[in-house]
Amino acid sequence: MSSNIALFEDYQIRRVYDEKANMWYFSVVDILQVLTQQADSQRARKYWNKLKERLKAEGSQTVTDCHQLKLVASDGKLRLADVASPETLLRLIQSVPSPKAEPVKLWLAKVGYERMQDMADPARGLDRTRDFWKLHGRSEKWIQQRMMGQETRNKLTDYWKNHEIKDEQEYAILTNIIHQEWSGLSVKAHKGMKGIKTQNLRDHMSEGELIFTALAELSTRQFAESVDATGMTENALAGKRGGGIARRAREELEDKTGRKVVTSENFLPPAKGSKLLRDKEGR
Repeated sequence: MSSNIALFEDYQIRRVYDEKANMWYFSVVDILQVLTQQADSQRARKYWNKLKERLKAEGSQTVTDCHQLKLVASDGKLRLADVASPETLLRLIQSVPSPKAEPVKLWLAKVGYERMQDMADPARGLDRTRDFWKLHGRSEKWIQQRMMGQETRNKLTDYWKNHEIKDEQEYAILTNIIHQEWSGLSVKAHKGMKGIKTQNLRDHMSEGELIFTALAELSTRQFAESVDATGMTENALAGKRGGGIARRAREELEDKTGRKVVTSENFLPPAKGSKLLRDKEGR
């Protein structure tokens, strides 16, 4: 199974793709957070607990059709969460009075159709990704660097997969080792600096941060390949070596330019009432 984040308006919807069933499974709490327009996921979780009790009392099959799979929680750890297929979610939506019900239904149908298109023609998925970033104001240079960095990342995780790194937690540990080594910050600390929580850190990196992340992961893979690193201990050492190469390059660049590579900048929309938003609106 592979997992990622889908976007509905300003909400992030966690999902897992089941290759055998050829189907997306979406986080029920995330969908309910959209339907109930809750800013706090904890409130959406409480709403789901009460709704489950009511549906069970009514003898509804909807709750039974939900599954539990591991999704990345707000603290960055993998935790079991209730997920459901689009078909089950469509039935669930009928139980929630919400002005967002119809838009969410259309969105679920759209993301399912796009997956089928991507399987038939992977280039469509890449084009759609580019269009998404453009729509959100990213420059062509940033988009190119983000996609190149993802390719570098995929090659590293493919290496790990074939060298006895199987558990998602091990992937996260190795990623954090590399990141800490090149940036001087853990992934969690870097996200905290940028003021993001559930969002993907790489989606909020500057061009420089993306470049050094890619350099660290490229160096890690090439070092690992040179010694045929296998298992956690050897790949953790490779991560330190690869991250160290990128750290030294970062320090030299910062020394020559007087500018820090790691920043607090992000691509979050300005909060309502903020000075930045007022400036944009000409107030």
